Parts: sequence; C-alpha cells; structure tokens
Amino acid sequence: MELAYRDISYCKNVGAKRADILRKELNVNTALDMVRQYPYKYIDRSRFYKIAELEDEDTYVQIIGEVTEWHTIGIGRAQRLSATFFDGTHQCELVWFKGVQFVKLQRGVKYLLFGKPSRFNHIYNFVHPELTPWDKVTPEMTQGLEPYYNTTEKMKRMGLNSKAIRTIIADLMPDVRKGVPDTIGMDILQKYRLMTLRDALVNVHFPKDTLSMQNARARFKFEELFFVQLQILRQMKRREQFPGFAMPLVGSRFHALYKSLPFDLTNAQKRVIHEIHDDLKSGHQMNRLLQGDVGSGKTLVALLCCLLAVDNGYQTCIMAPTEILANQHYETLKTFLAPLGDAVHVALLTGSTTAKNRVPIHNGLMNGTIHILIGTHALLEDAVQWQNLGFVVIDEQHRFGVAQRARLWTKNQTPPHILVMTATPIPRTLAMTVYGDLSVSVIDELPPGRKPVQTIHQAIQRRAQIYSFMRKQIEAGRQIYVVYPLIQENEKMDLLDLQNGYNELCEAFPDLRISMVHGQMKAADKDLQMQRFISGQTQILVATTVIEVGVNVPNATVMIIQNAERFGLSQLHQLRGRVGRGADQSYCLLLTDLELSKDTRKRMDIMVATNDGFRIAEADLQLRGPGDMQGTLQSGTPFELHIANLATDGQLVSLARQAAKEILDKDPLLEDEMNRIYKRQLDILRVQQSYNWGEIS
Repeated sequence: MELAYRDISYCKNVGAKRADILRKELNVNTALDMVRQYPYKYIDRSRFYKIAELEDEDTYVQIIGEVTEWHTIGIGRAQRLSATFFDGTHQCELVWFKGVQFVKLQRGVKYLLFGKPSRFNHIYNFVHPELTPWDKVTPEMTQGLEPYYNTTEKMKRMGLNSKAIRTIIADLMPDVRKGVPDTIGMDILQKYRLMTLRDALVNVHFPKDTLSMQNARARFKFEELFFVQLQILRQMKRREQFPGFAMPLVGSRFHALYKSLPFDLTNAQKRVIHEIHDDLKSGHQMNRLLQGDVGSGKTLVALLCCLLAVDNGYQTCIMAPTEILANQHYETLKTFLAPLGDAVHVALLTGSTTAKNRVPIHNGLMNGTIHILIGTHALLEDAVQWQNLGFVVIDEQHRFGVAQRARLWTKNQTPPHILVMTATPIPRTLAMTVYGDLSVSVIDELPPGRKPVQTIHQAIQRRAQIYSFMRKQIEAGRQIYVVYPLIQENEKMDLLDLQNGYNELCEAFPDLRISMVHGQMKAADKDLQMQRFISGQTQILVATTVIEVGVNVPNATVMIIQNAERFGLSQLHQLRGRVGRGADQSYCLLLTDLELSKDTRKRMDIMVATNDGFRIAEADLQLRGPGDMQGTLQSGTPFELHIANLATDGQLVSLARQAAKEILDKDPLLEDEMNRIYKRQLDILRVQQSYNWGEIS
C-alpha cells in the first residue's frame, strides 16, 4: 500500500494509542505524513572528542572513557546521581536528576558518553547524558549525522521521544526506497537541480554526509515555497480578472490640491501616485501595498489618490487602527484641503462619535455629500452604508484582523479599490510571501530638509546626564517624548513603572508641564493629554506605545525609550519616527541596563548604526524570525512553513516564485497534463476559509 494511503496506526512501533497522539500533536494521519516530519537538527556522531578539546557549550559531543567513581545524594524524588568520567586526559562530571534507579554504572568498563556539555566551577558537566557500554555501541550510533525531531510533552509521556520517532521513520525507509510519487515535475527538478522526493526523504532523515542532508533540505524548502508562491500567484492572476471601478479622470480637486502644496512632492511620491492611478484606470480592482518609512509622506499620497477617486464620482475612506491616528489623519487632511474650501467634504467617525453626531454622517454617506470618511473600526459597523464607495485606504493594516478588513469588502456590490499602507518596512522575502498577491509600491525617499535622527544607546543609570540633556532641549524650546514599555503579561507592574516614571520626572522638572498617556485611559482623557502636547501646552509626554504611529509633533525633537531592551527593532524604529519631523536636529535615546544579552546588544547597535527602515526590517527578520515579524494569526497568512525559513532562505523564495510564475504564465489554470500534479497538490494543501483573504488585502 502506498505510504499516502497507509493509516499511521498500522505502522510498526505505533499502534492505536500512539497514532491518536501523533494525529493530535503533529497532524500525522498517514505513513507519508510521518516521513514528512523533518528533523530540526542533526548531530555528527562520526567525531569523537577529548574533554581537553571542549570549547563550545552549544554542541553535542561524544567521548570514550570510564566512570571512575559515583555517589547518590538525597532520597526519593530529590535523589541525584553524580559520577566522575575520565577519558585519559581530563575528567568531567555526569549528573542524573531523574530515573536514577535505572542508571547502572560499572568500574573498569569502557563507555561511549554522548551529551551536551556545560561549564560549572571550571569543570565540564553533562546532565542526563547517554552512557552506552562500548560493547553495546552499534555502527549507526557512531556514523554520520543523527537526526533529532520535535516532540511534545504528551508525546514523551507515550514514549514518543525523538529516538522513537527516528525508529518509526527508519522502519518506513524500505518502502520509501521502493519509490514515492513526486509532487514536482521532472522539468523543474532538473532545471533547479533538485533531488527527487524519494532521494530527498532518505537523505533528510538518514543522510550519508552533510552535503546530502543539505541538498535534501533544499529540495523540501523549495517545494514548500514553490506551492506557497503557486497559490499566491494563481490567486493574483485570478484577481486581475475582477472588474473594478474605472477612474481615468485626473480632475479639478486633484489639480487644486497639487498646485496648493507649499512644497514639491518627492520623485518617489510622484512615482507611487502614477502606479496607483494606472491601477485605478485599468478597469480591474486594485489591491496594492504602499510601503514607506516613517515621515516619507504616505498620508499625502493617500489623500491625492482619494481625490482621484472623488473626481471620478466615488466616495473614499481611510481606516486607522486607533482614535489617535484617525484624529491625526483628520486634522492633517483638513489642513491640506483648506485651500479647496467646500469642494471636498471630510468627516470623522470613531467609537467616541456620539449617536447624535453619527446621524448626519450616515446621511451624508448615503446621499453622497461626504467624499472622504476617516475612522477606526467604527467604519465596519452595519449602520455605515455608502452611496458609492470606490476607494479604501487601510493604514497600518497589520493591526486589523482579516475578518474585520473583509467587512469593508462587502460595503459595495462591486469591490472598491484597496490601498493598504504600512510604515513598517517589510523585508523583500517576507513581502513576496506574506503579501505576494499584492502589487507593491515603495516610497523610498524622505522629503528634503529632514535631518537623520541621532540615536544614542545610554545606560539607564546615568539619570543626571540624561536630565541635563533634556533640560537643554526644553530651554531651546523643544518638546520630549518619554516612552515606557507596556507588556500585557505584566500590565499592572508596567503601569506602576509608567506612573513612577511620571512622578520622577515631575520631581526632576517641577517647573515644567508634563502629560501622561497610556492605553488604559478613557479615550477623552487620552485625547485631552495628547492635544496638550500637540499644542505645546506641555513640554514632556510620558507614554506607552500608544504614540507609536500617527502622532505628528514637529517641535518634539527627543524620544527617550525606557527599557529599550523590551522592544523589538521595528517597534523601536517606529517610536524613533515620532521625532525628526521638523527641520531641527532630533535625538533618540535608548536606555537599557548595563548587562545585556547578545541579541539585545545587537538590536541596540543596529538602531545606533542606521535610520534605514528596510535595513532594520531585514535585521529584525534575521533576529526574530518571520513568525514574530508577522505578528498574530489574525494578520492573515494562509499557510504555515514547516522547513523553509523566510529569514534565511531568501534566494529559494525568489527561485520558487520564478518557477511558479513561469508555469502560470503558460498555463494559468494548470490544465496541461504535466501541470495537473500541481493542481492536485494545491487541492490537498488548500486551507478551507470562510473568506478569501488573498482578495482582501
């Protein structure tokens, strides 16, 4: 029976109970699912070490030697077995905390010690090592690369540790060697020099050498990424056929605003507006991602594109994740549109909008007198109905759940054009995968006259120097942000830190006015404090990351981030983007303890070294991985990667996308005989969803 059709419970060393655990914990239902469980690491069992050679505490090693003495400490569950192991050069300590009664030691016997060393009091020790009498050592234990598999606590309780998984897979290898139907055509295998599925399965689990293992893993990474790209690009081609509102006219409102601007648009802004207008006049529905670093002028581009839609007779909306950002957009747009008088009617709808004020807004949307509506999640309410919604802007789109964004889709019979914006630069490999079905525009140029923010990493203990620097900036007429982390798990403690910080600043600067803002405040109180800072009534704003996006105070030139080690790179970059918005030199102070982990120090060094958001995003991807970068499940990724890694496999992402594109360019419906295997595989992999997320954003 083919591996794909053999129930896992009928495989050797499995049975009904283990099969049930494998189904629940790893989603393994068949023998083929089992051999598709890839090792997460390999340990070279062909090399033998001497204790005197040990250096790296992260590497598993094997040593040949004897146990010279041992003793048991404690009783019952607290019992511990400690032994001294000697290899002829040096000695090390072996320790067992569990299963002490099962460890049988003998003097004068040669052992193979296998484990991970750690250093304590200048002596290497091994906790729970494998200790095998030399006469029981098999050739497999000392040859080649030994695979290690992910398991869970429930699996381990059923005896399904990594060694057991390896045994089950080893028993299936004779059937694998007989041959398994491939999921990739021979033309692609040959063009990209990939292993067949059979050879890859053998060498990913039991490689004869490092090169064979690497080639096998490259085959599976390519396969995984290839089907992701095939899924994305197929959807993109399908969406290109969707009808959309045609907006060919560049009308009077657009020209009036363009001519009234007191500055020239950057070349990047002009290029992006052309790209968006090409989509709007195509007759097909637009789905475009607009990336632009903090301060690059995305809001103005969005407004000009809204006016393109308004000049063509359509209504538009801009949806923001917070009331602060929605209010900021509203005030910014009103300022830009002031020279146009009554030609453009802009309204604001948020959760704080009273029932009385909602009535004219709802009426204005239905009769078409409101041209641009700015708001938060309130735009998604059923009561919000439009006469002719044609263009939607979603700002900081990763903060909205996919189901929330989907509701905008249903506001019109013909779907509106969608522009999603982000000030968080997205690394190329992540963009090609997570947003691969969207057209991408990038504003990669800052307005002229902006000085790069000077970033300084400082010890949190140097308060006197920090306060002195703050005083000088305030005396020069500037304003300052002081940001504290607010981590959900320790919300009460963090709020206390914020309050303590506020109290300390009030004591240090008794002659100054200081505001405080955090997410637990009532919206009205929060807005009042924000407005005081924006208007210049207060000199220092103590806040959490509620000010991460959207707050625009050109007079604020200092951003002080307390406990900067508790923030990710992208978040630090977003916070830094709140300053440097005027012509004056701005500063960002990253305050941390003196003792930092290696990764944290790297993050601080990167922030000090560059203001380039795309470089920071690439570094963030390398440090944190794609799962953390993309955020929560609600962000809408329709797939899960099991072996490929977007942080390290960028070249394979490009090759996989190229291969998928070449196939779909010739056969968009995958109807050719040689492409039907891809269609079948996509049907197997397809995630059942109530919304087609790829068509939304």
